[in-house]
Amino acid sequence: MLHERPYNNNQLAEALGLDYKTVQHHLRVLEKNKIIVSSGDRYGKMYFLSDVMEDNYPLFEEIWSRIEVCE
Repeated sequence: MLHERPYNNNQLAEALGLDYKTVQHHLRVLEKNKIIVSSGDRYGKMYFLSDVMEDNYPLFEEIWSRIEVCE
């Protein structure tokens, strides 16, 4: 989703049908591991893919498609 456009925590929670706190936890983990970056603060904080993730997105998609085939 973040590859298409930035989202805030609430938008992601609503789009994914998940609890706000669950999404918040995962966003923190992704940000800590430099998969995503954020801009702004509190309720206006928006999340984007990091430059490294953007650069490697085609590889991510390839790996993800192989995982889906294995399921």
